[in-house]
Amino acid sequence: MLPIPLSWWLAVSAALFSIGLYGALSRKNAIAILMSVELILNAVNINLVAFWRYIAPQAIDGQMFAIMVITLAAAEAAVGLAIVIVIYRQYASAVVEEFDLLKN
Repeated sequence: MLPIPLSWWLAVSAALFSIGLYGALSRKNAIAILMSVELILNAVNINLVAFWRYIAPQAIDGQMFAIMVITLAAAEAAVGLAIVIVIYRQYASAVVEEFDLLKN
């Protein structure tokens, strides 16, 4: 059985990154923006693991970086959802354009 070429992994990662970027820039709902950022971070993980597998499979550098990105994504999701919940309780809306808390 032949391994999947690196270019296929990079194409999947680029497609996932593009979908996430489009979602983050075009959505108005804060939850949808957070999900799009998660897609972007998953695309980064695919790149890290693919390059690790094809360049230096003996080392564990790619896996360690991927675990760090997964940890960052979990922290981002927890903090982001907490902020969205607090704002939703105060304004009863999750539309990002309506948040003007940081304006003076």
